[in-house]
Amino acid sequence: MPDLAPTIVRQRLVLEGVRDEPLSVAEIEAYLALLSEECDMKVLMAPVTHQSERFGWAGWVHWEASGAHFYAWDDPVFFSVDVYTCARFDAERVARFTKEFFHAGRVVGRTV
Repeated sequence: MPDLAPTIVRQRLVLEGVRDEPLSVAEIEAYLALLSEECDMKVLMAPVTHQSERFGWAGWVHWEASGAHFYAWDDPVFFSVDVYTCARFDAERVARFTKEFFHAGRVVGRTV
């Protein structure tokens, strides 16, 4: 894909993971808050979450340099994280942090 705005820094990381137990709202909010520290991002709005009876949990944190979205399902127990920033961060560090934080059996990801 051609870079239409080469003077603007953009970094994306998509992570997906599985674990044995469903996630709680407290875990999601804590993860998003600590993810902000891992990415060295200035938080503009504390993490927010919402649970849909049909689709599961969603969460979001707003950073000065963009933000991160989080989605989790109970059946199967699965989560997906979408980090988008206008500042650089260490994607491998974020992937390790995510796997450790959730005690996930497996986490995979890709950068864009």
